[in-house]
Amino acid sequence: MDMVNFKDLGLAAVLAFAAIGSGMGAGVAGMAAIGAWKKSFAQNKPASFMMVAFVGAPLTQTIYGMILMNKMSELALTGAYVWSIGILCGIAIGVSALFQGKVAAVACDALGETGKGFGNYIVVLGIIETVALFVMAFSMGILGKLAG
Repeated sequence: MDMVNFKDLGLAAVLAFAAIGSGMGAGVAGMAAIGAWKKSFAQNKPASFMMVAFVGAPLTQTIYGMILMNKMSELALTGAYVWSIGILCGIAIGVSALFQGKVAAVACDALGETGKGFGNYIVVLGIIETVALFVMAFSMGILGKLAG
């Protein structure tokens, strides 16, 4: 089997796994936001548009996957195979997005119920986001050493 056929596996994996997590996380948060809005509408209360920030929070992990993919592509052009970095880091970034979406769903419920705590909820989402940022930053460091 010709290994060149798999040259882009790591590049595709990091973006795909990050995007899968983003899609799943945004989907879970989106369902919760719609449920909270429905409840507000049913009670003739104003529906908080601020929940859109919770729904969109997991999308940034796709950007981190793309940034890492672009860095990996530079190394792949030199003949290096970066499968493990792409697969493992993509999964880590995607899981961060998925759980950020799950926490965002709970934040939608809490904000919809109380109308309070938006800042607190955003801070928690930011902490979860930091995991993906760390994965991207540390991986970029490893890729830099491999290229050097």
